[in-house]
Amino acid sequence: MEDFPASVWALVRRIPRGRVMTYGQIADALGCFGRARAVGFAMRRAPHDVPWHRVVSSRGVISPRPDTGSMREQRRRLEAEGVSFDAEGRMDLRAHLWEP
Repeated sequence: MEDFPASVWALVRRIPRGRVMTYGQIADALGCFGRARAVGFAMRRAPHDVPWHRVVSSRGVISPRPDTGSMREQRRRLEAEGVSFDAEGRMDLRAHLWEP
C-alpha cells in the first residue's frame, strides 16, 4: 500500500462516536492482513483530527503505553461517547465494535 498511514487515518476518521475498531481489524479492512503492529505505528503519528481513542486491542482493552496519562485519556474519551468498561477494564466488543 503506497501510503499506509494515510489509509489508516482515513479509516479511523470514519469510526462513529461510541464505536471502536481493533488494530488488526483496521489492517484487515485495508487488505493488509497481519499488520496490526503497522497500524499501531501509524496511529502513533496520527494527525490531531484522527479519533485515535477509538482504536483498541483485539482483547477489548486499551493498549498499554509508557504514558499512562494517555491511557486514562483514551478511556475518558471512550466513556464520554458511551463506551462502558467492566471491572477488569474491558469493553464489550460485541456492543461497540464497528464494521466498515
